Amino acid sequence: MVLTERRLFYHFDWLLVVGPALLVAIGTVMIYNTTGTPGLDTSDLLHDLTFRQMIYAVVGFISLFVLAALDYRVYGQLRWAIYVGIVALLAVVVAFGQITHGAQRWIDLSIIQLQPSELAKLFVVLVLARFLANHENEMTSWRYLGISLAIVGIPIGLVYFEPDLGTALVLGFIWLMMVLAAGMSGKQLALLLTVGLVLLPLIWLTLQPYQRERVLTFLNPAADPLGAGYNVTQAKIATGSGGLWGRGVGYGTQSQLRFLRIRHTDFIFSVIGEELGFWGGIFFFVVFVFIILRMLRAAMISRSAYGRLISIGFASALFFQSFVNLGMNLGLLPVTGIPLPYVSAGGSSLVTYLMMVGIVESILTRERAFNVRTKP
Repeated sequence: MVLTERRLFYHFDWLLVVGPALLVAIGTVMIYNTTGTPGLDTSDLLHDLTFRQMIYAVVGFISLFVLAALDYRVYGQLRWAIYVGIVALLAVVVAFGQITHGAQRWIDLSIIQLQPSELAKLFVVLVLARFLANHENEMTSWRYLGISLAIVGIPIGLVYFEPDLGTALVLGFIWLMMVLAAGMSGKQLALLLTVGLVLLPLIWLTLQPYQRERVLTFLNPAADPLGAGYNVTQAKIATGSGGLWGRGVGYGTQSQLRFLRIRHTDFIFSVIGEELGFWGGIFFFVVFVFIILRMLRAAMISRSAYGRLISIGFASALFFQSFVNLGMNLGLLPVTGIPLPYVSAGGSSLVTYLMMVGIVESILTRERAFNVRTKP
């Protein structure tokens, strides 16, 4: 169940850890740069976003190494307990969660605020991967495809009604990529996409007013430049004003003069674009692609369908969330309110995505250890 320390580090994929570590380090600097309070009294440290992010990073990396040492296959055995647990947490949020900025997404634990919808990305992958692995050769059957959709559909529904459209879309994309990897046919995909398009008007009616406003603002940002379209416009100005090399850390006018709102979470990439420039943004893009490719490499190495599908699920979550956040900052996609993984301020998101890396490391270390043992 647990690899010894020597065997663990011998088979560890350190490159998969270096990528997130770079993003976390630079992200923490950017958070301090936009929210830091010099001379903060030590008694107020827990209220400082930079200090909290550093604590979350420590917790996240400890979780990464602990999960890497554990045998990932145990999650398949505990799948229904995991599933009931995350559904219960999401239900508690919908019923009793703390409301912030019009959304009910957090459970107040006094010291920290827990966002179960972030954990749902990880737990849904673990549960769904086990089901798909057990029925990998049967996914052309509508019965098993429907069951897989029901497994992810309950968490999606609970997240959607928080409301958290961004995370609901992430979970839906995870399901789609995983069932495709498990053998869903092209005909099934075409039919599901057609049904989705037909249901779009109904989905539009169920959106919250501010969510519909975000879509309309994306289509015409100039319609309300000082209201709904303000931050989108400021994000474009910030990103574009950085030029090739940026204005320098701490010298971005849009971020430092507080023109850009929500600059430490949803729009932190605009700060990066302004202060580190085009090449700084390209660096972040390359690092994200690198991490995703290392996760997909784990999927290719894995002899286990369960390990392969877990890696694909995590890579899909990271791809979709980073792609949507970057597109939102560049004005290419509507604002959805999801953070940039490893970079934006937020404990639940940071710890969750570092835990994903730990589980992928667990898959890799066991596959490498097996290959070493079976060499002639």
